[in-house]
Amino acid sequence: MKEIKAHVFFSGRVQGVFFRAFTRDNALKLGVRGWVRNLPDGRVEAVFEGPEDKVEKLIYLCRYKHPHARVDDIEIEYGEPEGYKDFRVRY
Repeated sequence: MKEIKAHVFFSGRVQGVFFRAFTRDNALKLGVRGWVRNLPDGRVEAVFEGPEDKVEKLIYLCRYKHPHARVDDIEIEYGEPEGYKDFRVRY
């Protein structure tokens, strides 16, 4: 399976609802590497690296399956993996 990197920006009600923890927990379950952080403008930024199917599944889970968040918009830029070794919440 091809490894990819997705640089993702989530907009909507994505801060103050444990969105980063949800993202981290699902990334760890799927074996996706990278990071997630809140932005001052209310969006959440993330970088996901791993097998294409796992990265796409994580994007889907974040967009549609969080029990309290509401993702109104998503921006994704794909690129070459940078070699992250784990998944972290950045502050």
